Amino acid sequence: MSSVLHFYVRPSGHEDAAAGHTRRKLQGKLPELQSVKTELCYNVNWTAESPPSAEEMKKLIWLFGCPLLLDDVSQESWLRPGSSDLLLEVGPRLNFSTPTSTNIVSVCRAAGLGAGDRVEITRRYLLSFAHPPSAELEAIALATLYDRMTEQHFPSPIRSFSVGCIPTPLDGPINILAEGRPALEKANRELGLALDSWDLDFYTKRFQELQRNPSTVEAFDLAQSNSEHSRHWFFKGRLHVDGQELAQSLFESIMSTQAFSNPNNVLKFCDNSSAIQGKEVRFLRPEDPTQPSCFRQQQGLRHVVFTAETHNFPTGVAPFSGATTGTGGRIRDVQCTGRGAHVVAGTAGYCFGNLHIPGYSLPWEDPSFQYPGNFARPLEVAIEASNGASDYGNKFGEPVLAGFARSFGLQLPDSRRREWIKPIMFSAGIGSMEAEHVSKEPPESGMDVVKVGGPVYRIGVGGGAASSVQVQGDNASDLDFGAVQRGDPEMEQKMNRVIRACVEAPRGNPICSLHDQGAGGNGNVLKELSDPAGAIIYTSRFQLGDPTLNALEIWGAEYQESNALLLRPSDRDFLHRVSARERCPACFVGTITGDRRIVLVDDRRCPVGRNGQGDARAMPSATPATTPVDLELDWVLGKMPRKDFFLQRTLPLLQPLVLPPELSVRQALERVLRLPAVASKRYLTNKVDRSVGGLVAQQQCVGPLQTPLADVAVVALSHQELVGAATALGEQPVKSLLDPKAAARLAVAEALTNLVFALVTDLRDVKCSANWMWAAKLPGEGAALADACEAMVAVMAALGVAVDGGKDSLSMAARVGSETVLAPGSLVISAYAVCPDITATVTPDLKCPGGRGCLLHVPLSPGQHRLGGTALAQCFSQLGEQPPNLDLPENLVRAFSITQGLLRDRLLCSGHDVSDGGLITCLLEMAFAGNCGIEVDVPAAEVDVLPVLFAEEPGLVLEVQEADLAQVLTRYQGAGLHCLQLGHSGHLGPQAMVRVSVNGAVALEEPVGQLRALWEETSFRLDRLQAEPSCVAEEEQGLRERTGPRYCLPPGFPKAPVPREPGGPTPRVAILREEGSNGDREMADAFHLAGFEVWDVTMQDLCSGAVKLDPFRGVAFVGGFSYADVLGSAKGWAAAVTFHPRAGAELRRFRKRPDTFSLGVCNGCQLLALLGWVGGSPAEEEETGPDPCAAQPGLLLRHNVSGRFESRWASVRVGPGPALMLRGLEGAVLPVWSAHGEGYMAFSSPELQAQIEAKGLAPLRWADDAGNPTEQYPLNPNGSPGGVAGVCSPDGRHLALMPHPERAVRPWQWAWRPPPFDTLTTSPWLQLFVNARNWAREGGC
Repeated sequence: MSSVLHFYVRPSGHEDAAAGHTRRKLQGKLPELQSVKTELCYNVNWTAESPPSAEEMKKLIWLFGCPLLLDDVSQESWLRPGSSDLLLEVGPRLNFSTPTSTNIVSVCRAAGLGAGDRVEITRRYLLSFAHPPSAELEAIALATLYDRMTEQHFPSPIRSFSVGCIPTPLDGPINILAEGRPALEKANRELGLALDSWDLDFYTKRFQELQRNPSTVEAFDLAQSNSEHSRHWFFKGRLHVDGQELAQSLFESIMSTQAFSNPNNVLKFCDNSSAIQGKEVRFLRPEDPTQPSCFRQQQGLRHVVFTAETHNFPTGVAPFSGATTGTGGRIRDVQCTGRGAHVVAGTAGYCFGNLHIPGYSLPWEDPSFQYPGNFARPLEVAIEASNGASDYGNKFGEPVLAGFARSFGLQLPDSRRREWIKPIMFSAGIGSMEAEHVSKEPPESGMDVVKVGGPVYRIGVGGGAASSVQVQGDNASDLDFGAVQRGDPEMEQKMNRVIRACVEAPRGNPICSLHDQGAGGNGNVLKELSDPAGAIIYTSRFQLGDPTLNALEIWGAEYQESNALLLRPSDRDFLHRVSARERCPACFVGTITGDRRIVLVDDRRCPVGRNGQGDARAMPSATPATTPVDLELDWVLGKMPRKDFFLQRTLPLLQPLVLPPELSVRQALERVLRLPAVASKRYLTNKVDRSVGGLVAQQQCVGPLQTPLADVAVVALSHQELVGAATALGEQPVKSLLDPKAAARLAVAEALTNLVFALVTDLRDVKCSANWMWAAKLPGEGAALADACEAMVAVMAALGVAVDGGKDSLSMAARVGSETVLAPGSLVISAYAVCPDITATVTPDLKCPGGRGCLLHVPLSPGQHRLGGTALAQCFSQLGEQPPNLDLPENLVRAFSITQGLLRDRLLCSGHDVSDGGLITCLLEMAFAGNCGIEVDVPAAEVDVLPVLFAEEPGLVLEVQEADLAQVLTRYQGAGLHCLQLGHSGHLGPQAMVRVSVNGAVALEEPVGQLRALWEETSFRLDRLQAEPSCVAEEEQGLRERTGPRYCLPPGFPKAPVPREPGGPTPRVAILREEGSNGDREMADAFHLAGFEVWDVTMQDLCSGAVKLDPFRGVAFVGGFSYADVLGSAKGWAAAVTFHPRAGAELRRFRKRPDTFSLGVCNGCQLLALLGWVGGSPAEEEETGPDPCAAQPGLLLRHNVSGRFESRWASVRVGPGPALMLRGLEGAVLPVWSAHGEGYMAFSSPELQAQIEAKGLAPLRWADDAGNPTEQYPLNPNGSPGGVAGVCSPDGRHLALMPHPERAVRPWQWAWRPPPFDTLTTSPWLQLFVNARNWAREGGC
């Protein structure tokens, strides 16, 4: 009998301030509140018959407590409520184990604590008032403290994790034969199947023809597999618009774009992903992924993979978890392309309603609008959805490199309200795959059906159907709770490593076919995988996260982090070995039969033998209870009759745009620059990793102040090559309210005018994912979508680009009281292409201050200045009449070609597209990013100033050097394009003047810093709600004053390239990773580039004895989130080293050898500090005593002072000291990637820190713009005292760094390279790794 143990932990150090946001929220709602105290409770399900032993109790207290303190954990609460106090405890809903629990249990097992099988963390608050609080006050406090969709209130401490009896809905068959359609209607209501009248008629008739009743599981399965979400009935249906049947379905029409572009797709409209012809590249891969092995250089043809999808309904219900699982599902789409692909980078987009930020009035936001209780408010979506997507990518190890964010809520002239109540959470991903893995093999009899990834949980049951409800809010709210999902990026990471091991298998990829699990759960993915051959699946063979699951839930739950694959029996051993090494479950759940049926056998009471004997269908006792699913695949997945949709156009009621008389440009900018679609996205970019993987050549932030304005994302196909891929986004949904056709053309135009600033192979090689988010089945909207699709197809035909994939989400409406609020119809275009040279990209930041840069405007619809649907119109609560348009697609073709030629010839300094906010916003953004002024005069005879500056007609603005001006003008004008000289760049610095004139009359004159502060303000307002406000204020003030960082190298740089002498010993380094590590491949590349023999080694290898460290001269402890850092930075990894006898002894022996060195970066730095390899007393080399729980490190890496993950391109100063890897770099001030949530260097005492600094054992410090050590945020991204960014051991052999030099060893990996660094052929950071190689080659001295 298990019991729940409680361990109460009081907050300590500066992290107590992390509760400040909660405290501020509470005080805003409860003015009577006097004080707030907090603690955490670790609720441990202890399954042993006896309580924990003294030794086990020590380990548990060590795991849950702060290593710098010895008295912060108690089995009694630290909080003592008085008569006027309120003690509240909140935490996760207990219906399934959280990812946090999963990771804590893994840590416990690593520490030898196998009796703890679930550990959930609850938060406890002691709220003090002057008088005893009322029930009403308690209700207000609770509503403020927890998310009702994912969390619950615990009136008393948790005593059991059992959630009691789980009812099985509609147990048994659905009696269609006796009752007909009403029986199915009842199931439709009670199970929330979202079947429409056509579906009900169709399935009733089919089962009557079969002369049998469907089981509940089969009905549920059919509803998920054939939902609009999965089947795309609308896009594949027969559409009748105003009585005329369209010649093609929307899907056929979209596919027709392929006829107008180059045939470079190797995959299209399949697999949830597409792929285009790539390039031959060199890359590293381990010799044998089933065991520790050396990385060897390979060469092969690598294609570019792309996928895009949305996760709108789950994000609207529970923004954080919905966005995490949306990101995870899209990552699995990339993984499962062909027979396995590599995840490289992602993009993200968000559309939400009016924000109503407290204390920040935006005049176009109507305060009278009501919002439904079953959806998160737009402000919560903006912050928590982006937090969820960022957190998932950060932990998985996928950088996010581009995106969009848009807010809209308006009552239209016809009195209908349009707003994103149901939000858009858009996620796209770019990846790569080897040419030999493009095609899946068809299923063959005898193949194993395998599930890889996390166990089955009662999660997301009915998500596919729930997402297909026409108007969200029409289904019962408890079903909305059922659609809430659970994202576990560590499990996805482990699963990714299993797939990558198969892809990199030396004797060929054992995966025959591969599918990701998404909507419909196992039922959907296993049918797709086995189609058309058929399979038999056994419930007993699934790993269950909850033993109370019924067959319907095992079959239909949309639990995450799970893929299905086919394997030949001869490859079972390979998969078993890989999954054991990566600690990732792999369950052989069934077999391909060849009988073209899908059969689920519920054999948990009497499991069927693995040899296939005892086929349940052949058993005399077989009943629907033992075979809850037995369906012909062709009947389920085969060609279904097309649905007919009868649509009517409804013309919008238009009203001319009426702006206030005498409205000045400055007054208009006061609004436009604050609009979320126009304003800075810094609140999004600084919390998401933009460098992990080391393949990023261009991310969002540009220029000296790293302003988030890049138009295009660029990645390399390999660390060792300059060929790669580029992707860019386009979406203009507000214009669709006026003219869906114009909005579609503008979305395509925006994507291409963004993409044009990266060098691509050819415009006709560009492929696009088209994602449609529309309330298509509501009056007028289906016809508008059809019109938008027709316009998109036509403009793509004219441009020579094509769609090769995409998704639709056609229930973009929500019930608000008695009103149905529709979202604006949205088309998101993601354009992608191969980059022959990733270094040829041009960014928007002006680079030639002091008048040396000439500014040019290339309008694509010359002479047009339409204001309909623009940011200016929205900011005055209107739409206007006529939106901008791409009137002449041929202009875009010519402009694209000319601009690409200028990139190739290196004749452009900067470039930016004209889009949201118009020409003036484009010009200002270039000035903001370059941190310099501009002097421009826009020629536009007989046109008013506001239309000239704020119209969003597509076009390009370019900066060229004066010497190249004539040639650039000639090229554009020779192609028949308008190319207008606007003016030139101004002085450098925040006080430099922006002077904008129209037809010679000055329209705006103000310092660039003041205008930029206006543009940044909305972002900083949002930032204050997700980070420590004092840090946000410090960054905001810094941006008003900063000019930019100054880098310098010590004399003698650049050093000679790495010598590659033939012969001689090559030192060996182990790239050591743990569960959740994600920085191993870029680390391997850095050491390989420096001349090491590089090995892939896991902690599991050390624990199992598969490898000894004796042959290794170096160990690199890589970055990432080991065990998700659920117990604190690197705590789980440290537990594995501290408490595992074999792994711990191996590492301690390695450390003692005088000829070894180690490098710990980020998570590895946190680990080395916890282990005492660095940060201890300089006077003595500390060694762990007989009781490791009693050992107290001198240094601990704690949460950043900002309270969040920080992704920054920051400066560091290298100081003198014994660190062998930093020799020759002393005095350098260099930029480097920083990406961490817990980087604050907390020393056990100020005296210890002083000793460490005096001995030169803190050789790396965050630096300000002048190159001096700093504590100023965000130049010091974590707030470490003294600016300490790295520490080393007294002998200099062990170096621990929070920043990531391994992600900046190649010049193209740098986020900003001012002269003279822009001409360096090798990065100074490579010297760090070369130093290690030289030291090892010289014998280590």
